[in-house]
Formats: sequence, structure tokens, C-alpha cells
Amino acid sequence: MPALILDGTRIAQEIRSEVAAEVKAMTAAGVRPGLAVVLVGHNPASEIYVRGKVKACEEVGVYSEQFTPSESATTAELLALIEGLNRRDEIDGILVQLPLPAQVDAKKVLLAVDPAKDVDGFHPMNVGFLSTQRPGLVPCTPAGIIEILQRSGIPIAGQEAVVVGRSDIVGKPVAMLLTNANATVTICHSKTRDLAGVCRRADILVAAIGRAGMITRDFMKPGATVIDVGMNTVTGLAEFRRFFAGNARREEMFAKKGTTLVGDVHPEVAEIAGAITPVPGGVGPLTIAMLMFNTAKAAKMRRGNRVAELSRA
Repeated sequence: MPALILDGTRIAQEIRSEVAAEVKAMTAAGVRPGLAVVLVGHNPASEIYVRGKVKACEEVGVYSEQFTPSESATTAELLALIEGLNRRDEIDGILVQLPLPAQVDAKKVLLAVDPAKDVDGFHPMNVGFLSTQRPGLVPCTPAGIIEILQRSGIPIAGQEAVVVGRSDIVGKPVAMLLTNANATVTICHSKTRDLAGVCRRADILVAAIGRAGMITRDFMKPGATVIDVGMNTVTGLAEFRRFFAGNARREEMFAKKGTTLVGDVHPEVAEIAGAITPVPGGVGPLTIAMLMFNTAKAAKMRRGNRVAELSRA
């Protein structure tokens, strides 16, 4: 029996609709959530991501401003920009699009963002809040993974979860969220012995390593839930055939475009998994949906008393 496909696009749309209703109510009460996006230089991939974020703001009613310092911007210039945005009350969220140019101290810039406006959830203060289960802003992709599981009716409490990848952006925070939801969690990485053996214990397997199709059927417990965070571009015909031989729809698209996407999980895993996120259309759409959620949440946390007062007036 083929795996249940966990439709991230549909779940993301549900979340966006909920956020739009909340933003509408807040705006009617006189507090419109606002997001500032900082995009340094002209990285084509970053420009596409930022366009998607700005478009999402328009769709849910969040006020947005975009700042585009030049490729030659210094750390000091970006720190001054962030300081100004921290002071602006109508800006609830500040998003610094990564990567930053080589001459910029990215850690210093991210650390300068007011934790109350850190809608990416990367600031050490928000990481600490997550670790100690206090209210704060949670990284968007990990938060989206939990939404996929919960809204798909997949139990987390008491389950054995394995996270492959220990990045600060996905691996570590999703492990903390799963722990907070009462899963028993193992984090794996390049030094893990018998990686396939560890993964085979998982009821929930999260793959976030950035290596195309690395997780094969040998890594799987039959019936497990697989969350594939990877987004890897395939351009070579031999590599394409390794993943998608016999998939007529993919072959047609590849012939037309010359590229296709594959996750960190080999497509063959769908034959034995109980449920799986597709690539594309799985985890990806949730990231921007949760950014919108975080922006509204930041507005409520920062300006919540005023929202309540205006609602009563």
C-alpha cells in the first residue's frame, strides 16, 4: 500500500487563511502586523524567496517593507539599519535574508535583531525560550513540520523520532519541538555510527541533511512517517534516472526544463513509508506560512495589550 502523501501546500493554505482572519481582526482593532525584509545584494535565489515572502504578506494582509542594501554593504551599515527597524513600533518582524555577502559578519547582524521581532526564531534568546518551553518565536521550517504532523493526525507523544541533520535552522529546533511534544528523539549527523540502523528505529524520521536521495529504503521502518526537508536540484540525466526512472510525469517535466527537485529521501521510500512529505509541495510551503504566523504572533506579543484595549473600545 503506497504511503499517505502529506500535502504541505494544502496545510500551508489552511494556516495562511487562519492568519489572514487574525490579521484582519487585529487591523480592525487598529494594530496591523508589519514585516521588514532585508535583502542585501542580488542573489537570484534570495530574490525569489523574498518575492514569495512579500507576496504572502499581501495575501494575508500583513504590512511589509523591503530594504535592499548594495552588495558592498558593511556590517556597520547593516547594524545601523537593524537598529532603526528595532525602534519602529509598526514593524513587528525583521527578516534578514541569508546568505549575506562575505564581508558581513552575519552572526553579529542576526544577533542585533530585537528578539521580540526575530520572526526567523534564530536569536539565542528565542532558542532559549524554545529549549525551556517558554513563549517565543519558533524557527519557521521546524514549526511547519510540527503543523504537518499535527494537522495530519499523526501522533507524536510516545513515538520514537529520528532527526538526520543538526543545523541550527532545522535539525536542532525540530528535535526540541518533538521533545517538547513528548517524542523520544535521536539527532544523527555525519559522525553517527550505523546511521541506517538508527533511522530504522524511527516512527517519525526527519531528513534535513542537504544530500539528494541519501535516505533509502534501507533506512526505513515499514509504516514510518517521513518528513523530507531537502530541496536538491537534479540536472544530470544519470542522477535523474537514479531517482525517477519510469516516472513518466517527472520525465516529461525534466525533458522540458532540464532540472527537477529531489529531497534528501529517495523516492523509493514512498513504497514502504506509512506517510511522507513530497518534494516539492511538502515542507517548503509551510516555511512561508509560518513566517506569516510568526509575524502576527510577534505583533500580539509586542502590542497585545493595545489590541485588547482597542477591541474593548
